[in-house]
Amino acid sequence: MSVLDHFERGLLLNPEAQALVSATEDKALTYSQLQAAVERIAAAICHLDPDQSPLAVYSSNCVEVFPCLLGGVRAGKIIVPANVLDEVEATAHFLNLTGTRWLFYHSLMAGRVAELKKLVPTLKHFVCLDQEAGDDCSLTSFMAQAEGRAPELDHDPHRTFYYYATGGTTGRSKAVIWDNLVWDTFTLLFNGNMPAPPGVTPVHLCVAPISHTAGPLAMGLMAAGGKTVVMPGFDALEVLKNIEKYKVTHIFLPPTALYGMLAHPEVGNFDYSSLKYFIVAAAPVAPEKIREAISVFGPCLCQCYGQSEAPALLTWMPPEAFAEAAADPELEHRLKCCGRPTIGTRLAIMDDEGRILPPGEAGEIVARGNLVSVGYLDNPEATAEMRLYGWHHTGDIGIRDEDGFFAIVDRKKEMIISGGFNIYPAEVEAWLLSHAAVREAVVIGVPDDKWGEKVMGLVVLKDGVEISPEELVAFCKEGLGSVKAPKVIELRNDLPRTAAGKISRKQARREYWQDRDRAV
Repeated sequence: MSVLDHFERGLLLNPEAQALVSATEDKALTYSQLQAAVERIAAAICHLDPDQSPLAVYSSNCVEVFPCLLGGVRAGKIIVPANVLDEVEATAHFLNLTGTRWLFYHSLMAGRVAELKKLVPTLKHFVCLDQEAGDDCSLTSFMAQAEGRAPELDHDPHRTFYYYATGGTTGRSKAVIWDNLVWDTFTLLFNGNMPAPPGVTPVHLCVAPISHTAGPLAMGLMAAGGKTVVMPGFDALEVLKNIEKYKVTHIFLPPTALYGMLAHPEVGNFDYSSLKYFIVAAAPVAPEKIREAISVFGPCLCQCYGQSEAPALLTWMPPEAFAEAAADPELEHRLKCCGRPTIGTRLAIMDDEGRILPPGEAGEIVARGNLVSVGYLDNPEATAEMRLYGWHHTGDIGIRDEDGFFAIVDRKKEMIISGGFNIYPAEVEAWLLSHAAVREAVVIGVPDDKWGEKVMGLVVLKDGVEISPEELVAFCKEGLGSVKAPKVIELRNDLPRTAAGKISRKQARREYWQDRDRAV
């Protein structure tokens, strides 16, 4: 089953039900209206470009993103979800890597698109979602160019439909290949584990970026005829209001957003009884915050674990499991768990020699199953590394307990996850080292109550040079953006090193995590 097959199931359930609603604008699309838009977009694309070329959507959250995503799939294109939070150079790298030919974008991104037109020679077709933009037509006028219907697509479970951006410790993105089988598995797991109560239409509040997990969740819920209410971004008070206003059943947010909601002075003023699944993922959650969230929002808090190479649902921690652990001191350790393996998924703990470890021993979390992607685009070396010993290697260090619950305790890869976003230390270090005042630098993630981890830079200056930490932070924000820039920089006389004299990021992290029972 493809994403279109699942969408069309939702269409058949109730064609006149609302599929998409804007929380901030007077916009809504029923399933039949969404289907009509998808068909027109696909026909217009195929009229100009019938090949299976990649198509990117470059926009913050808005209703128009979804018909473009589905229309691209209907036209046989491979979808590339461009991240508006990345710097232009990073976006250009990924679009070049994937050979992207089409760019659908919001006018708010017009300045960046002008740069991308210079940096990405494969880009040939441009459509602005909300208005005419110079020589680029609007989505409305583009759909008017449609002639006939796009050719029907053959059923092929191994057809590539998505290139999902990831990265290594170098910070350069790799393109994870999702085929129809990965999507079908994800959709079945999502709806199987998070069904709405009988007679209740599921309502998803889409707050996190559509280009990340919130987008696939919204499209997955379409298989159940669900409604997605789209917010342009996170605002704690607006999220709290909208849960009550739209009777939201499903919401996905990173821990930092949950913490912001809990801390809001008006958190006790709204009705959250409609919530069935408050999915908190993308980073570990503080156990005390889980208890607090259950007391505020009810027994709806749940968690899943996945990554770009195996989206979202390698494990599942249902609301009742969290509620039970919060109420029973003997099960308190489960508040640190991300759940048990989902149906159709095998998960294990492996040592560096490929041996499967017993419960209670820490090692790398490895996985098998149809949720795991086929590999990386044009990168056989990285694909082979990911598949060592016949398992998918997650790069996360975990422990499995006697009851089959998995907990993440450390990270084998050097990636930092801050506020749900992946940050690669080497990229930040390279930028710091480009400053004339910096001799050496190491970048690490350190504990933070708000962000889970915050980015910290430890810097050794060149002899005789003076510069403040605040000036270096500002330098990083200018070049890397506020997400990747260190929140704090410490000036040091030397940096931790290995026996061979190399700077040791692991040792640098240790002093900040040594009093904690997990290092993420």
